Amino acid sequence: MAQVLGIGGVFVKAQDTGALAEWYARVLGFPTEGGHAMWPPPAGGFTLWSPFQATSDYFDPSTQPFMLNLRVDDIDGMVARVEAAGEALMGRQDESYGRFAWLMDPQGLKIELWEHLEPPA
Repeated sequence: MAQVLGIGGVFVKAQDTGALAEWYARVLGFPTEGGHAMWPPPAGGFTLWSPFQATSDYFDPSTQPFMLNLRVDDIDGMVARVEAAGEALMGRQDESYGRFAWLMDPQGLKIELWEHLEPPA
């Protein structure tokens, strides 16, 4: 039977697509080529799709109806990269299953950086 295999992409509208692509390349190191970025599927972990209640404040202060969660291999290195680019973090959090940091893109979209950790045995 046919089934969904995972997220195939994230597509966003922008007033200035070039400037937004440049920001993601400069701040987060996206390998942008032709205005988009592509990565091979991860060897481990998972891709998550999860609806939130309309009243959730988890995406705040963004007013967008979605948030971008990006898997990273080194949260401390990404935090250093974001700060070196002059961007402010909105917070950090470590859990048994992952390490997180948050920032906003120039269009007001909340970005969650996530370093996946295997839960302790």
